[in-house]
Amino acid sequence: MNEQPLVSAIIIFLNTEKFIREAIESVFAQTYENWELLLVDDGSTDNSTAIALEYVQKYPEKVRYLDHENHQNRGTSISRNLGIEHTQGEYIAFLDADDIWLSHKLEQQVKILQFYPEAAMVYGRMQFWFSWTGNPEDSQRDYFEELGFPPNTLVEPPKLLINLIQQKYQQFGTPNVMIRRAILEKIGGFEESFRVWGEDYIFFIKVALNAPIFVSGECWIKYRKHEGSCTYFISQNRKKFFRQQQKQFNKYIDWLDWVEHYLLNQGVNNVEVWKALRGMKLVYHNPIVFFFSRGYIELLIPIGRRTLPVKFRHWLWIHLVSKLYHVKIEKSNR
Repeated sequence: MNEQPLVSAIIIFLNTEKFIREAIESVFAQTYENWELLLVDDGSTDNSTAIALEYVQKYPEKVRYLDHENHQNRGTSISRNLGIEHTQGEYIAFLDADDIWLSHKLEQQVKILQFYPEAAMVYGRMQFWFSWTGNPEDSQRDYFEELGFPPNTLVEPPKLLINLIQQKYQQFGTPNVMIRRAILEKIGGFEESFRVWGEDYIFFIKVALNAPIFVSGECWIKYRKHEGSCTYFISQNRKKFFRQQQKQFNKYIDWLDWVEHYLLNQGVNNVEVWKALRGMKLVYHNPIVFFFSRGYIELLIPIGRRTLPVKFRHWLWIHLVSKLYHVKIEKSNR
């Protein structure tokens, strides 16, 4: 067994000059040394391109830069597939340009995949990270969602597939996983028809259907939550906000329809899988149910975060919002 197999890290980015340097530095801070980093530019027009090229020039043996022909914006799925196409590692890990890895991420995930050769992928807990701002009011907002399985468990298909369809508990999170190249070759990469939203769910649906996955209790990722001027946008652009909600509704339907066709084509006949899918379709094919479970909640969440006391917000999230969003959460104590 190779002591340190090569890990290919892929960061795709689009106009992330505010965060990309911190993401890249979190790769360089890894205790695991045998990695390569591919920076895939999805048509950035800000200074993030220059920042990426700065690292390529400084560390040409470790970092490579890729972009699309004529510096086009092609979307998340095509950009990740471009990165995968140029990787050389036995294992592949993704990082979004506004998130960061903790320093032990690669080292621990490689050890797990080496110890469990039957596992196609490993993931752990994610810290939903509001406190990055340094603002006192954000210091208590970080949290973890429950995994839904006992930590440090090898989960056979289709158990994780059912959780993924129902959107219960914490989802995989693209920056949170490490995956074997072999499973990518088996299932293909990301579905390029999903340009921006839902491409990660579709990708993980394929993995969870086809192979065992190791669920760790470790936290390896800080998933940055930033809303910008969301509250101001909603208050000033209510009509535009609700048009976006209709688009989101249509995206959920497209996602569920794709999953249904994929499961049919794969010959899946597991009763629990189909029960989970049909249950979600009942929700998302009903515009009224969708709107009241998602639309109004998404309208009120950013306002409540800025106006309600922390303890009351936490109580509302546990007793109301998390149930509407099909998740269970734990307060971060890290």
